[in-house]
Amino acid sequence: MKTLLFLAWLPVALFIAAVPGCTDGAAPAYPDPYGLTRPKDFTAMRASSNNPDWESNDDSARPIPGETTVLADLAGPGVVTHIWLTIADNEYGWPRLLRLRVYYDGSPTPSVDAPVGDFFAVGNGVEGEVESLMVRNSSAGRARNCYWPMPFRKSCKVTITNEGRRRVTMLYYHVDWQKVPALPAGTRYFHAWYRQALPAPADGSMYEFLNVRGRGHYAGTVMSVVQAEAGWFGEGDDFFWVDGRRPEIEGTGSEDYFNDAWGLHVNDGPYYGVTVAEGTGLGSRMTAYRWHLLDPIPFTTSLKAEIEHRGWTYNPDGSVKSSFGERTDCISSVAFWYQEGIARDLPPVPYGSARLPHGNASQIEVEKSLAEVKAEGGTASRIPELFWSKDVIFFAAEGKGAKLEVPFDVPEDGVYELYTEVAQASDYGIYTVLLDGKAPGAAQLEHEPGADVIEQTQFDGYAPETYVGLAHQVGWPFLSKGRHTLTFVCAGKREASSGWNLGVDTIILAKTGQEAWAAAATVTEPRMPAGTIADIGRALSDPDPITRGLAALALRDRGKESVAALDMLAAALRDTEPGVRMMAANAIAAIGKDAAPAVQALIEVASVKGQQVHVLRSVAAALGAIGRPAAAPALPVLRELAKMPRVTWAAAAAIRAIE
Repeated sequence: MKTLLFLAWLPVALFIAAVPGCTDGAAPAYPDPYGLTRPKDFTAMRASSNNPDWESNDDSARPIPGETTVLADLAGPGVVTHIWLTIADNEYGWPRLLRLRVYYDGSPTPSVDAPVGDFFAVGNGVEGEVESLMVRNSSAGRARNCYWPMPFRKSCKVTITNEGRRRVTMLYYHVDWQKVPALPAGTRYFHAWYRQALPAPADGSMYEFLNVRGRGHYAGTVMSVVQAEAGWFGEGDDFFWVDGRRPEIEGTGSEDYFNDAWGLHVNDGPYYGVTVAEGTGLGSRMTAYRWHLLDPIPFTTSLKAEIEHRGWTYNPDGSVKSSFGERTDCISSVAFWYQEGIARDLPPVPYGSARLPHGNASQIEVEKSLAEVKAEGGTASRIPELFWSKDVIFFAAEGKGAKLEVPFDVPEDGVYELYTEVAQASDYGIYTVLLDGKAPGAAQLEHEPGADVIEQTQFDGYAPETYVGLAHQVGWPFLSKGRHTLTFVCAGKREASSGWNLGVDTIILAKTGQEAWAAAATVTEPRMPAGTIADIGRALSDPDPITRGLAALALRDRGKESVAALDMLAAALRDTEPGVRMMAANAIAAIGKDAAPAVQALIEVASVKGQQVHVLRSVAAALGAIGRPAAAPALPVLRELAKMPRVTWAAAAAIRAIE
């Protein structure tokens, strides 16, 4: 295995060695694929979320809905060699809702535009581990690493935009890069672009990974599927149309393109892998990747890469209609390639929840219905912030057979995708999920031999450390309007677990079907409030919390001149949405000493029992920015905040600024 990985890294080592500044002198006679024994004349650099206050460990960004965080804004020439991210977020599907973009040489058009999850080879808004050459995700997918080299001549800007409806709890990042003397003539720029068909149309067309003009070479594909039909979906062949010619590269099946066989099975490796494979039932999810590192596909004028969406289809009675029929599954992808200059005329990437397989997903916080929960063979309670702003119902189960019944309401009749997001910990058990007291069933269909048929009725809650985020699919049932229940029945525990417990975070309901998919496609980007300070200030009272948050953000970015809206910002500190309260405090901090009249409002919001910790951090920063003597009355409350582990650094910095 070590030999395989050593050989796998050779292409990257050779790429790095070819960049001026990376190596100097003739290659040595001994093995040195990374050129580590040779002199370097580049400058190693990093842009990160590090807090400039070295006394603080608060190193994360916390973008509100609609906010763009600039991870790096670099002056060239240079090469981005590594990007690392870890993110805590409590919104369903957030890896699909956070949007990564990379801009080169001052271009207003990004060359990388993709959801964070899909770019890092796990699609459909879920998390998962990846062990490949260009992407490696560890710690249950929470640590994301990218090793695609990204050269640039003049500048490079890397951003992440929160296109969800909830604030990101924490966003940590590193962007490692090398400042080099120059790039060789003809150096290709790295590109990655997201596409989707939710669902794929039944019109005889193929699904396009990429359709681009220019000179370059294709370098990889990530493809994800949510099955809108039961049965094996992957009989579609891949085709690469180079420079307008009839395809000289034609495939023999979807799993074959991703270098698997007889279905798609979870695996990973340097050049290809399957990061998610839930079987071939209705609603099953799949993601696969293929890196063309040793077999890039060059093009001189254009490239079109596409794949058929064909597989097994069925008659209403469950009998096989075709083993090579056109299917209407939900397909999404990211294409990776290098080309001269910056690609133009690529299709727009849909915004936010329009990228989710079902953009109308509602997230039901089950802890709010604790009084209606029924526990048998154990006790149920609420644990606040079990994992970074995630509250759960905790079921202290006494053993096998213990049950927890959680109610939820359905707004209207229809077929729904139904998930529950659960916690994992070292003392959690294995659970079966019942819908309205019964096992959620699905029609048994004839499958292609070798296709995965995975039983989805159970999940294992054990993990060595506490984590909230395991999304368990209950199914795609028809649900009538009104009250329903999910019952979690303890089926046992693995030997390593010290208990039988359970933690339930949310229930996810998403209506399926053409009408629902069409509605999801209408999601649009919110507009940043603009105009005079008074105009923006009035937007702090908008009915939409996203607009209110963006108004506070706009006032923060206007700095000291926002003092004209100070009264409105002080009122926004009492907003019902924590992200608005946090950003209002940030805007007050940007005003500085002239915000002294807001001290009492800041003290009051800091004194609210159960106040969100990120609001408290921003309030402390605002009081510190106001400074002495005006903020002196806040010292008692700041000393109390300094006792809170996750607020202590911000409070301590404010105290130093005021005393």
